[in-house]
Amino acid sequence: MPDTARQDASATLMARYQRIRAFSEQFCDPLLTEDMGLQACADVSPPRWHLAHTTWFFETFLLKPHLAGYRVFHPQFEYLFNSYYNGIGEQFARPQRHLLSRPTDKDVYAWRQQVDDAMVRLIEQQPGLTGLVTLGLNHEQQHQELLLTDLKYSLSFNPLAPTLGQPLAKADSPAPLSFQSFSGGLVEIGASGQGFAFDNETPRHRVWLEPFTLANRPVSNGEFRAFIEDGGYRRPELWLSDGWAWVQAQHSQRPLYWHEDLDRHFTLAGLQPLHAGQILAHVNYYEADAYARWAGKRLPTEQEWEHAAAAQPLQGHFVENGSYQPGQARDTAMAHLFGDVWEWTASAYLPYPGFQAAVGAVGEYNGKFMCNQMVLRGGSCASSREHLRASYRNFFYPHHRWQFSGIRLAGDPS
Repeated sequence: MPDTARQDASATLMARYQRIRAFSEQFCDPLLTEDMGLQACADVSPPRWHLAHTTWFFETFLLKPHLAGYRVFHPQFEYLFNSYYNGIGEQFARPQRHLLSRPTDKDVYAWRQQVDDAMVRLIEQQPGLTGLVTLGLNHEQQHQELLLTDLKYSLSFNPLAPTLGQPLAKADSPAPLSFQSFSGGLVEIGASGQGFAFDNETPRHRVWLEPFTLANRPVSNGEFRAFIEDGGYRRPELWLSDGWAWVQAQHSQRPLYWHEDLDRHFTLAGLQPLHAGQILAHVNYYEADAYARWAGKRLPTEQEWEHAAAAQPLQGHFVENGSYQPGQARDTAMAHLFGDVWEWTASAYLPYPGFQAAVGAVGEYNGKFMCNQMVLRGGSCASSREHLRASYRNFFYPHHRWQFSGIRLAGDPS
């Protein structure tokens, strides 16, 4: 690559690096010191930890091995902020991250500044590391989303209902769902090779799809409320065996954050009216599957979802909107496939044919989680728009619902 082109590419990457890193800190600007250490359960992490862990990623995988003379900020940070990379070493216990009152916010921000300054030099000196830097930036965007969803869960236990985002305007009930038909056939699934993709989106491969139908939009609050009022949480015939066991063990009667009156819910804008036309969020796979059965439909497979989404524009509510809530359910064809809520699919999270994880500790990023989890597609109101694409595969355990996860129905031609 000519020197001028190399310099331009480095400048573009550095500008993106600085913008994404600053965006993480922007989420924390309105937070109090007390907020920065909140962790309400083992599945979520404190905001301070997210800021530190993303910094750990750049220091561990880029600066230490590739920047001559780099000195780590603190030798214990490798242990404190390693999430699950066993190839790097042991990790501080995840359920106890809320006990890390030190390092302080000031210490973490100082560490981030040291790493950012060093990354400027590394990007200028070694353009061959662009792929690894880009992986780190996408990793940071994932943690931006987790920072918001984790914080929402932790704040929800406070009777004062703290606020962070903006209230949603009233969303009236949308028109009834309509279903678009797809002929199926032999289609290609997976990352196309154009632009960044995680390793679990590869390799691109062919699959056979039978004809199917897909709803024009996700399920709304009002539609799910009808399921509740029809005894949805009290009817075992609607639930998978594990799902019914979850309902009974958790005494579940409604989605996460909904109040008992079914008229209010907790949001990052505090306690807000539950608008019938707002897109439903915070249901788990069991709830999604039970609703689909109640509605006489099913959940789409991830291959059906991707095939339908491949030709659709990236439109919806994303984190850049600043509301941190799903929007009004629109009635247009194939609306909200991106943003608003992650959509549960009927597909287990498994490797694609020919998948191979990267060599070394960075290969632990996705591959080792390909067991006992379900795939979600599309992104949410806490996802960055530039972070999403039709081939993107998210994955969670079927009982998880603190993410902005919702439902899009599918069916088979009659």
